[in-house]
Amino acid sequence: MGQLTEHKPVLLVVAVTSRNLAAFDWSAARAEGIWGPIAKRSPLFDFTETEYYEKSMGQDLKKQFLAFEKLIDPAAIADTKQVSNDWEAQYARENSFPEPRPVNIDPGYISEAKLVLVTTKDRDHRIYLRDGIFAEVTLHFRGRGWTHARWTYPDYQRADFQDFFTECRTWLRERHRTA
Repeated sequence: MGQLTEHKPVLLVVAVTSRNLAAFDWSAARAEGIWGPIAKRSPLFDFTETEYYEKSMGQDLKKQFLAFEKLIDPAAIADTKQVSNDWEAQYARENSFPEPRPVNIDPGYISEAKLVLVTTKDRDHRIYLRDGIFAEVTLHFRGRGWTHARWTYPDYQRADFQDFFTECRTWLRERHRTA
């Protein structure tokens, strides 16, 4: 029989996607208000791998990742998705944009072994958490780098995204060592 142990805390990471630059600051301010200071912030990346979001979000999309100083229990990740969904609806209500979804806020976490994303969409490779929230291992860390799965979104396969995730993983490992 396996020995039950507590999971090490993980690094909360939030992906913000929008064509409206103000949405990035707005999202970061909301996130810091709930999850505390941002430890790492990626540059704004061009989001060009798919046209899937153009109808609901417009063209010329950018994506930015935020990683937070306060580590979380991975079991709490479903809560972050519910909060981020509420923020997306709030931002759309409070602003006048031609697109129905002016910001996409997607939380996940990085552990020493993997990057997990949460979603409201069920697929064969996703595990149901609760309250309509599913999780998937999007990338796993193997050897000296990230490895993708057949379902990994094309942008998450990019070297510049993975470089940022490696910085985050290194930061997390240091936090685990000094805890």
